[in-house]
Amino acid sequence: MQNPQATKNIWQVILASSAGTLIEWYDFYIFGSLSAIIAEKFFPPSNPQLAYIATLATFAVGFIVRPFGAIVFGRLGDMVGRKYTFLLTLLIMGGSTFAIGLIPSYHTIGMLAPVLVLLLRLLQGLALGGEYGGAATYVAEHSPDNRRGYYTSFIQTTATLGLFVSLGVILITRTVMTPENFNNYGWRIPFLLSVFLVIMSYYIRIRLHESPLFTQMKQEGKTSANPIKESFGNKENLKLVLIALFGAAMGQGVIWYTGQFYALSFLQKTMNIEFVQSNIIIAIALLLGTPFFIYFGSLSDRIGRKKIMLTGMLLAALAYYPIYKAMDNIGDIKQKQEQTADLRIESNSSQNEAGKLVSKTTRVHSYTDGSILRDTDGKKELTVSHTRMAWLVILIFIQVLFVTMVYAPIAAFLVELFPTRIRYTSMSLPYHIGNGVFGGLLPTISTILVTNTGNHLAGLIYPIAVAVICFVIGIIYLKDKKGVQL
Repeated sequence: MQNPQATKNIWQVILASSAGTLIEWYDFYIFGSLSAIIAEKFFPPSNPQLAYIATLATFAVGFIVRPFGAIVFGRLGDMVGRKYTFLLTLLIMGGSTFAIGLIPSYHTIGMLAPVLVLLLRLLQGLALGGEYGGAATYVAEHSPDNRRGYYTSFIQTTATLGLFVSLGVILITRTVMTPENFNNYGWRIPFLLSVFLVIMSYYIRIRLHESPLFTQMKQEGKTSANPIKESFGNKENLKLVLIALFGAAMGQGVIWYTGQFYALSFLQKTMNIEFVQSNIIIAIALLLGTPFFIYFGSLSDRIGRKKIMLTGMLLAALAYYPIYKAMDNIGDIKQKQEQTADLRIESNSSQNEAGKLVSKTTRVHSYTDGSILRDTDGKKELTVSHTRMAWLVILIFIQVLFVTMVYAPIAAFLVELFPTRIRYTSMSLPYHIGNGVFGGLLPTISTILVTNTGNHLAGLIYPIAVAVICFVIGIIYLKDKKGVQL
């Protein structure tokens, strides 16, 4: 049984680790949450669809470099220590996010704008590649063997909570100013605010002590001189890395991004749901789903990690098409009956970033189901009724449940798979390839599939295929080591 002092210490560790990790996810996901606006600000305006795809590709770059961050900072964490490594990643992430908020628009500095955004996204990706492995390892190495899934599940909530906080900050900023002001300069505020959150998190983390397992290993002179070589040059360990990637992390990555990011993109770009309403829908679904990270993390301590993760993958693969078909139907105005007598035409003028007066004409269509469509010079925004909104929340909440099943146990699963001396490096790489490459490319690949086929649901081919492949490999090769002594 864990003594009271140890219990107090583990909660201090979780608070400090989670606070920093939440801020890093917040920083990382502001970019994705504001991708539609960023496409307008930092990329050539001649082709809006291409600009949006380019923005998603820039967003994906931050994911693609995460494995390199895992190698660089994983090596540092296994040689120098867990604590100082994720202090460094926190500062890099916070500085990069703040800088994005300062970059002048494409209208001001031309092609230098997307180049600077790309460079800062690279730094964000490298930092996040080193952050997660350190935080998860640090918490796991402070946890009792029989509660590891439960305690590490709090770290797992930070990715979703980071997205939730980013949406909350964006919504508050958007509602306290006019749409024109938010579009002109207000979108920068969530980026700039991150500097205050990073300072607070750094203050909390700097007071932590190093992991007891790492401290003991260092005192005994057993730290790895070359953790990269030991992790990937050793045949047996490399086999574990590949099994972790293709049997767990790959499927977890696509399910995480489908259930949260692709869902938001689908609402805004495919269904044309109004900006504030679409973010509220996602935020409510995330808030309802977050406690299930703790539930499934704790459950994995009793029945094992493998069963829960693979069940989540299979359910997601089977349910995605009917879920998104139902969402598409809710937003399909061809299936709605318009109240033509209520058609309104509004005209207004506002200044753009260049200071020029721009006139806009908006046609407001009302439908019998309570939906309202605002068509401003071809740019459509659909506001659905409260009943339809509730259905969308339920459909996305189900997807978030799949996320909690595959994501809650994976930190404990990866930590238990590798020895202490190379744990930071070994667990970080498959996690960040699975999330950064397979998961991070999902919005871009899915958008390209939809654009090329003209089918709203074609983007689901990718996550369903990856989840099925990972499920099959996981059934055959994954071994559960729940509760093993580290």
